[in-house]
Amino acid sequence: MNLKQDVRSVQDLQRDAPELVRDVAEKGRTVAIIQDGETRAVLMDVESYDRWRSALALLKIIAQGEADVVAGRLVSQEEAFKRAFRSIDRPKGG
Repeated sequence: MNLKQDVRSVQDLQRDAPELVRDVAEKGRTVAIIQDGETRAVLMDVESYDRWRSALALLKIIAQGEADVVAGRLVSQEEAFKRAFRSIDRPKGG
């Protein structure tokens, strides 16, 4: 993030909202919004937001997997596939 360009005050946002939104959407910029001297919000384009959410979801899955390993909640690969195939072969609705 280019701090001089990509950090704006809440007053800038109020005054220049259409321009900021267009810039963010067209250029993929992420803009930090400052209020009372602190960063309070981030303005980003939808595509970047969707990628960020997907990455966060993946990190949560990895963290859960690591926690399962530490806690000993493991099954063999053979058992995992058996469970998966049983789940797939179940009749719909039951």
